[in-house]
Amino acid sequence: MNLDSILTTEYEDNGLTLSEGNKQKLVITRSFLCGNDIIVADEPSSALDPIAEASIFDHIGSLAKDRTIIFITHRLSTIKSADRIVLIDKGGITEEGTHSELMQLDGLYASMYRTQASNYTNF
Repeated sequence: MNLDSILTTEYEDNGLTLSEGNKQKLVITRSFLCGNDIIVADEPSSALDPIAEASIFDHIGSLAKDRTIIFITHRLSTIKSADRIVLIDKGGITEEGTHSELMQLDGLYASMYRTQASNYTNF
């Protein structure tokens, strides 16, 4: 396997057969190895378990120096440490700032964050 290996048999019969989580890990790794200055990732950790997700995002933080990374996600815990969070609702930007700023604003982002967090704290 190398950087040019096809990660699915969906388009190529000789592609690799990997779990969705392993595909996500490899795609994220490839994006950094290729030296891209801008990386766009749509739900990059949706198939990862919580421990793998935390590990990936810890590493992304250290690899992101001098790069722009755009995460499109509904998993707010994964973007908590982002330099800037932009909340899009009904086709437009409704809130933007850091996690702390958005929590202080106490708008839709804060409501969504608290709702997600409650799934882990109320048992």
